Amino acid sequence: MFGDKIKLPESLKTLAARYKSAKPFPHVVIDNLFPDRLLDDLVGEMPPIRGDYWVHHDNEHEEKYGLRSAVELGPIGSQLTALLHSATFLYFLSELSGVWQLLPDPYLQGAGYNLIPHGAKFDVHCDRNVAYETGLSRRLALIVYLNKDWQHEYGGQLELWNHDGTSCEALVEPVFNRTIVFAIDDGYYHGVPSPINSPFGWSRKSFLLYFHTANSGGRTVAPHTSIWSPAFQGNRRTGLRNFAKDLTPPILLRSFRRIRPHKIAL
Repeated sequence: MFGDKIKLPESLKTLAARYKSAKPFPHVVIDNLFPDRLLDDLVGEMPPIRGDYWVHHDNEHEEKYGLRSAVELGPIGSQLTALLHSATFLYFLSELSGVWQLLPDPYLQGAGYNLIPHGAKFDVHCDRNVAYETGLSRRLALIVYLNKDWQHEYGGQLELWNHDGTSCEALVEPVFNRTIVFAIDDGYYHGVPSPINSPFGWSRKSFLLYFHTANSGGRTVAPHTSIWSPAFQGNRRTGLRNFAKDLTPPILLRSFRRIRPHKIAL
């Protein structure tokens, strides 16, 4: 189907069976789906974190950097996105997941290059279920991990939690050329809740895409942003950090955030 662009380690039928039977919610992990050379080039073209290419999400639940706009993609990112948005790949995802009439998001809302820096985390949550401006229903997420020589003790594992958002039931190591596809729905909790413990200057890198449908697939859907697990709904920052933030004049806080990324390498 894809020539030498992607390589399936098992038959599509086997992968689909694994996806549908996976716990705690439908997902499948595929190693070495893409040529290593392609992903090496993708990492090489990721813009410096100190530039204006990123949106810095920093609040009590998360600290991460996401691509500001799809127009910031480099040539390799554009090439990979075109492949993953192609009709052929959409058919593959539909056969895998059972979700048909999938639509891509050419604007990459919340998608594209993604970095979680040393010391940061992303609390357990259910994803936003509707795309920002288009109103399309988010149905699937695809994450390609880009971390060479990543050790288990560095953390950064994607945790998949039970339907109540009270306990972790599966872990996915974010190692190079590992791809996960998972369903998006209420009760499908996941996150990276433990601070990244990589060597200082290392970020957890990935490439992320969402896939949508024009309707909700027969589900009753009330649009919402991320829903945090009950275990993470409180403010987990220390009182000292909040106190310091409250006392810091906004102009100094903005200056600090402009300077801070220079200390975080890719």
